[in-house]
Amino acid sequence: MLSIRSVRIYISYPNNIGSKRTDTCNRGNVMEWIKNYQLFLFDFDGLLVDTEHMHYKAYLLMCKNRGFELVWSFQDFTNIAHFNAVGLKENIYSTLPSLQELEPNWSVLYKEKQALYQQMLVSEGVFLMPGVEAFLTMLEKQNIKRVVVTNSVKTQTDLIISFNPLLKTIPYWITREQYINPKPAGDCYQLALKRHCLPGERAIGFEDTPRGIQALQQSAADAVLISPNKYEGLGVKHYFSFDKIESLL
Repeated sequence: MLSIRSVRIYISYPNNIGSKRTDTCNRGNVMEWIKNYQLFLFDFDGLLVDTEHMHYKAYLLMCKNRGFELVWSFQDFTNIAHFNAVGLKENIYSTLPSLQELEPNWSVLYKEKQALYQQMLVSEGVFLMPGVEAFLTMLEKQNIKRVVVTNSVKTQTDLIISFNPLLKTIPYWITREQYINPKPAGDCYQLALKRHCLPGERAIGFEDTPRGIQALQQSAADAVLISPNKYEGLGVKHYFSFDKIESLL
């Protein structure tokens, strides 16, 4: 039976559907708050690039290839994956106990899922999330330090970068091979600050999940949630997408 951490989650949608887009990243007040920070930290999947549905489909297909049907909606998947590092393993095994009997070594199943995800990246390509292009372009013009801090491995990030040349403008990348404990542990962001934040500099980080925000909050960087989901109790500023940021002053 599906076990989902008890949390109130709301799905919000922009209220200007069909209206002319306003790119707030080009407004003067946004430019002013950007100058308050010398280092920008970014999660990757679901924040900069639209890959969450591919991860979801890869888990379903991994189970199917093993002879099992994982009857989860995408919302079921995100409710689990966005909170902790072991939730998917625990919930897939509890939902499909026969799968655990067949293959009790989760690392084997995870490797199969990763291979399927890699195939989807090649066959389907990956697009940037709303507002990301304008936001990254603006930071590049301002010559502000930028670092991606991700749970993805380098082979995956390199492939996604090949589809989106703008991502090549981000000079620093911390991928899964470079730190020990995955998010929500703070290892990755602590490493990013150690490497790239000089004394006296201010850093700000952006995540799309509670799991990522928890990791960010274990560092000295200010944390911001960018997500269409509304999560209660995180204690951080929240925006639907990068092009909805009005001001962080």
